[in-house]
Formats: sequence, structure tokens, C-alpha cells
Amino acid sequence: MAHPSPRAPAPTAPPAPTGWSTLHRHHIGVDVGGTLIKYAAVDMADGTLTTPVLQRPTPVPATPDALAEELVLLVEELSAGPAAPHPEASVGLALPAIVRHGVARSAANIDNAWIGLDVHRFLTQRLGRTVHVLNDADAAGLAELRYGAGRGSSGTVLVITLGTGIGSALFVDGKLVPNLELGHLELGGVDAEVRASALVREREGLDWPDYAERLQEYFAHLEFLFSPDLIVVGGGISARHEDFLPRLRLDVRVVPAELRNAAGIIGAARHAYLAVPPAEV
Repeated sequence: MAHPSPRAPAPTAPPAPTGWSTLHRHHIGVDVGGTLIKYAAVDMADGTLTTPVLQRPTPVPATPDALAEELVLLVEELSAGPAAPHPEASVGLALPAIVRHGVARSAANIDNAWIGLDVHRFLTQRLGRTVHVLNDADAAGLAELRYGAGRGSSGTVLVITLGTGIGSALFVDGKLVPNLELGHLELGGVDAEVRASALVREREGLDWPDYAERLQEYFAHLEFLFSPDLIVVGGGISARHEDFLPRLRLDVRVVPAELRNAAGIIGAARHAYLAVPPAEV
């Protein structure tokens, strides 16, 4: 009696992605500012927005409960649209705070009730879908490094955002060093952001040459401390980069950011996309 040929082994399944989020291509990115919450759905294949950048006022006071209510509404809004992310796709939240392991350790232009809060756990429970949180400047940096002016860069890259304050993100061979508060480096006896933020330029009525000198002092200090291979300059003022970047005298290459208003949204979504599955909440 002939014996049947042994059955070929079933093909081995590919390794599971890092976290269930990578199973889904579209994610929600939310960027919380002192006055506005900006949000959109993002295609993680290329960082493009699948919805317009939408906005709603940041609640006053911006307590965790008040912000959670707004997040519930905006997730419902995006989930009802034609480019709705999958219900299991996580939400990325860029928060103006130092964030360590999902817990806020500071609060800038939001209520102090955030300090010490496990934001990941709190918002995941409130929204009914996984929320991953990170510092807002880190979010902008993630976006620029992957999809914007820093894409393809290796070595040490600094992303500096000039706005109400100075935000910063540091990458070493593509890996983020989180919560780097370089706006608080001392410059002329005060925090750098007190002398060189975009808001300071407006308040003091600095012309572009004078403002460039402030930035020259600041960026030269960063160059000395970190020896970066590239500095990407973002924030709304980067739209006027031709007025001040060419005036800088540095050895490091300095380029304007490309993603501008959407950087925090895209970076928050990317953080959610790559995040490791959290502990049970």
C-alpha cells in the first residue's frame, strides 16, 4: 500500500510587527497647543494627511478631563469621515510637557493637573482606544526626520522649533533622545528662549539681522555642545527662513523644516504607529 507523501510544512508567518499599531496604515495625530488643538488622520506610508488639518480651541482651563472631552469628540469626528482610521488604530498625542513612560512630568500652557498623570492610561480609558503620548517638540522632530527636511539623515540631528518658546528634539542615528529641553539652556544669563524665540523677536521689534545675531549665539552654543551633523529649524517662523538662516555663520548645515503646521500631528501619529503595545489598562 502506497503511503501518502508527507504534507509540505505550512509557510511560516512573518514576524509580528512592533505593536498592533503597525497593522494599520492610517492613524490619528493630535497636537495640543496652548490655544489650539490641531488634528488629522495620517497615512503612515508617506506621512501625508488623509484629512485636512482640523482645529478646535484648547479648553480653558486645559485640565485632563476637559481635554479628554475634546479628544473624544475629535476622534468621533475623524472616525465618521471617509478616510477614517481603523477602530483599533491608536491615537498619537503631542503634549506640551515632558513625558516619561506615558506620564506627564511638566505642563506648559496647559493645566498643572497634568503633572504626574499617567496620560496614556487615563486617555486610553476615556477614549476607548489606545492613546500614545509624547512631548510636542519630539513629535515635530519625528515627523521631520522621517518625512521632512531630515529624511535620510544619519549621525546627530537637532530639530529646533522657534515659537512662543524654543522646542528641541535630538536624534542620534535615527533614534530619539526624548524630552531634551534645549530652550532652557542659559544664554546671556537667561533661558535661551527668553532671548531667541520667535515671540521675543516680535515683542522686542527685532529686525532680521538683529534676530539672526541672537540665533547665531544660540546655535553656535548648540554646535559646540552637540557637534550635530544637521540642524532643522521649524516653527511658524521657518516660513521666513530666507530672512535669517543665510545670515548664520556655522560649520553645521542648517535647513528649514518642511512640514511646518502639520509636523506635530504627523509626528504624533508616527509615534502611535511605532509604539510597543502597552500594559493592560
